[in-house]
Amino acid sequence: MDFIGLIGFSMASVAYLLFALLIIAARNQSLLARWLLICTLFTLASSFVAALQIKFSYSLQWVMLADGVKIACWSLLLILFNTEHRSFSALVSNYYVRQYLAVWTLLMLGCWLASYWLNYAYEYLFLLFIILNLWLLVLLEQLYRNANLQVRWAIWPLVVALASVAIFDFVLFAQATMVDGIDFDFWFSRGYLTLLVMPLLLVSTRRIKNGEVRIFVSRNVVFYSSMLMIAGAYLLLMAFAGYIINYIGGQWGDFVSIGFLALSIMVLVALLITESLRRRVKVFIAKNFFANKYEYRDEWLNLIEKIETSSGASHYQMATQIMMAKVEAHCGAIVKKVSKQHYQTKYQQGIIIDDVLEEHLLSVGVFCQQQGWIVDVNEYQERPQVYPSLDLNLALCRSQNIQIIVPIFIGKAFYGLFLLANEQKIKQLNWEDRDLLFAVSKQLGNFISLYEATDKLSESKQFDAFNRMSAFLVHDLKNVQAQLALITTNAEKHRDNPAFIDDVFETVESATERLTKVLSQLRKKQVEQSTYRKVDLAKIITNVVAQCNISEPKVEFNAQGDCHTFINPESFQSVMHHLIQNAQEATKDTGWVKVTIAALKRKIRITIADNGCGMSASFINERLFKPFDTTKGNAGMGIGVFEAKQFFEGMAGTIAVTSTPNEGTVFTIDLPLNLTNIISSEDLP
Repeated sequence: MDFIGLIGFSMASVAYLLFALLIIAARNQSLLARWLLICTLFTLASSFVAALQIKFSYSLQWVMLADGVKIACWSLLLILFNTEHRSFSALVSNYYVRQYLAVWTLLMLGCWLASYWLNYAYEYLFLLFIILNLWLLVLLEQLYRNANLQVRWAIWPLVVALASVAIFDFVLFAQATMVDGIDFDFWFSRGYLTLLVMPLLLVSTRRIKNGEVRIFVSRNVVFYSSMLMIAGAYLLLMAFAGYIINYIGGQWGDFVSIGFLALSIMVLVALLITESLRRRVKVFIAKNFFANKYEYRDEWLNLIEKIETSSGASHYQMATQIMMAKVEAHCGAIVKKVSKQHYQTKYQQGIIIDDVLEEHLLSVGVFCQQQGWIVDVNEYQERPQVYPSLDLNLALCRSQNIQIIVPIFIGKAFYGLFLLANEQKIKQLNWEDRDLLFAVSKQLGNFISLYEATDKLSESKQFDAFNRMSAFLVHDLKNVQAQLALITTNAEKHRDNPAFIDDVFETVESATERLTKVLSQLRKKQVEQSTYRKVDLAKIITNVVAQCNISEPKVEFNAQGDCHTFINPESFQSVMHHLIQNAQEATKDTGWVKVTIAALKRKIRITIADNGCGMSASFINERLFKPFDTTKGNAGMGIGVFEAKQFFEGMAGTIAVTSTPNEGTVFTIDLPLNLTNIISSEDLP
């Protein structure tokens, strides 16, 4: 038998020597051709060392060392098929090449050192070659399955040749692991097998004329390769366990180890045909080793564009239609959870959400909220076990053609559900479809939340505007009440004074006009728009001073120049009355209040000065112009000075205050002389 083995390895050596000479004669300088020559030379060396081992009977480990290098060379050739490198230095810098070499080196050193420490035991070397041959088979499977038809035609002889040798060696060393020794009948056959596959290698070499083969790796191929790797690793582990059982099992060792391996194979088959395991492996591979099905940047920009350009009547309609478009659904709805017992339908198109469906959606919503899952009705019909604890009424869903239920989360809070329906069957969702729908749903949930917050803010602003209007109206009423109160206070003392009677009629007329304006604003629920006309500001101030001089201290007024300008006279009179009245209230009856108006070069300046109690700088900066902040207690509204500031700044004017506590205060008001450049033509009479 030794002689037969010697002949086989010798013939293989000669054959691969001729093969190497043919490659050299072809003068192909491509990296792939040169590496193929290296593989051929190491195969020649491996066969030659095996032949010498039979002749001189030295350690079999030298043959196994040559075989380990040979397997590494052929494995790197398969990796080289899918690279674009043109030089050895570039090839060595390739990540996958360096990864293979690093792992291969660690395995070789580890197993040989373990063999040395265990008095040259071969068990770890057998395991090493099981792993290396299994790895080679995985690379072959990836190469062939991912190649197109033209490439497959070129490489199939190479795949068959290397796979035959790898499978033969895998079985050889697996058996050696089980029985703790090599069957030399198989070992001597290796030379003849190596010789027989050489013509196949030659055929592939001739078919790959340009020396380059570019392989595309698909997800399915990686999946099947991964499953093959998992199966090989599992069988390797079980074989090692069987070896341990056989080693410690005594007389029953063979029987127990065989039974254990049989049971292991049954478990492996059961796991490989389990759909859930296969699906999880597919998802893991697709997520971690391949680009996504969807380009999320494009999807994001597309979603933003649809949000900006949508013509839906409401944001609920727009969000539902965007979600429908993602799965090409013709019908859809959005329901909002308002309590644990009730959903509120925000929008529906082609779906009728009655009480029965709403009640069923409550339980579906609980499942979606707890699990964070999208419910694919078609998948549930085929594999209900995928959705544990979900009791879905298929008949009810089919009656409305509901096929997909997408939960809506705003942050971590559950908002509601998108219901997507179609008369035709929608394709089942994979994990990428689900991720996209979740991302779109989350963004639309935030969009809806933003619109709802905007609606609430708009409503709040409407109430705020109404309350503000009411405050100004109450302020006007307070001023009217103050004017009438002055009449009643001074009636007994001055009722026989004709001048007083004239002032009373004038004050009553002014109060009547104010009350009419207030009633008009209350009926319209808004402050009337200002109307502007050209008036003499000095004349208006004169009338205000006359009204204020009913009480003490008396107000002195001085006017200089032509002070005609366009302004709203009622509002101007109101704010001036308030400012002058404030000056009187801050001054003792024995004090003084002076008002001046002067037409300067480009503006009209009004000053209101008194020698009253004055104000601190902090009060002026922090409280004076703040609305609803008053020092008069219940007697004041705290909006008079704020209203004056708003009015004058609306006229492109300014109001400034200088004051010293216990000395007095000066209000300085500047208005543009020509207000027609500021006031729109619509406001002019």
